[in-house]
Amino acid sequence: MAEAPIFSTHGCRLNAYETEAMRELAESAGLQGAVIVNTCAVTAEAVRKARQDIRKLRRDNPGAKLIVTGCAAQTAPESFAEMPEVDHVIGNTEKMQPQTWASLAPDFIGETERVQVNDIMSVTETAGHLIDGFGRHRAYVQVQNGCDHRCTFCIIPFGRGNSRSVPAGVVVEQIKRLVDKGFNEVVLTGVDLTSWGADLPAQPRLGDLVMRILKLVPDLPRLRISSIDSIEVDDNLMQAIATEPRLMPHLHLSLQHGADLILKRMKRRHLRDDAIRFTEEALKLRPEMTFGADIIAGFPTETEAHFEDSLKLVEDCRLTWLHVFPYSPRPGTPAARMPAVPGPAIKARAARLRAAGEAAVARHLAAQQGRSLTVLTESPRMGRTEQFAEVHFASHQPEGALVTTTITGTSGAHLTAA
Repeated sequence: MAEAPIFSTHGCRLNAYETEAMRELAESAGLQGAVIVNTCAVTAEAVRKARQDIRKLRRDNPGAKLIVTGCAAQTAPESFAEMPEVDHVIGNTEKMQPQTWASLAPDFIGETERVQVNDIMSVTETAGHLIDGFGRHRAYVQVQNGCDHRCTFCIIPFGRGNSRSVPAGVVVEQIKRLVDKGFNEVVLTGVDLTSWGADLPAQPRLGDLVMRILKLVPDLPRLRISSIDSIEVDDNLMQAIATEPRLMPHLHLSLQHGADLILKRMKRRHLRDDAIRFTEEALKLRPEMTFGADIIAGFPTETEAHFEDSLKLVEDCRLTWLHVFPYSPRPGTPAARMPAVPGPAIKARAARLRAAGEAAVARHLAAQQGRSLTVLTESPRMGRTEQFAEVHFASHQPEGALVTTTITGTSGAHLTAA
């Protein structure tokens, strides 16, 4: 029996989603035994880890064809092409095209370019329809790709291109198929999710898509939204938060910082008070709402007072699930040319933010004790609540099911149930 391709995925959920599409494309092309590394470029550390992974995979698979793709390959193809371990480098657009994989197949007749990376900014469509979600129990559906904004610290638009949306009708049909397959929860995902629709006729908004999904797929028990930019949230999305119990009460916010001056230097489109106002409004509409957030520690020119503003944001916005990023410069971005914060200070501030996040999680979990909650099971002994808290069961549960249970306590960063 032929060996299946080996995939190593770095970075975000969208990358993981695209790996599933590539798996089908690579297998259809006959790339048995090939090693494919789907890289991330969000930080310098992410690129370093990708290169480390490539070297290890080559050692473990000495005779295999090794292909590198993803955001780091898109933004710096030459640096990966120079690695002796790498056979081919393909871009983020090329990785979703069947002809790319056909050209890498052993029986391909013709000359194959070692580097296939074109101008991502020229791409006008996204390939969100290629697969019907991924995940064993929770399906992720790509509805948007790319980003039109140019935050001074971010390399991602150069890896993903400009914002482009999957039409609502395609999304709805995809979710209907997922529900028919037995999925109880669907997560909408993208690079800049709240920009969905700006490139479509009539320029619908994300709230329009959410309301349409909930109306046209009545059998979908749970709809979840991944990371959003709160300043772009539209009235219909706020209405859905207020009136649609099937929309999960958990939003992950792209906040990045708590000081206005740093937000301006980041070229963000919101200020501190905008973030606080949004979370206050969402909590009025849905009191059980929980928030996650991305926050960068040690952005260039950040003083201790600026950092304190970020630390206070955890309480002021009632944040629970923090993704803390110690700032690392990305060559080619404006922030990389700004006066840097010393490395030890960045590390210490990131640790303080993480500690604040851990305390917020502990408070949230403690408040759930004794409550009856509905949990989507991800394994026989583990699942997640509507607010995305992890629950560990004392006895086996059916996988992929919605189980109502009483929370008996906490253990570390998760809840416990009977």
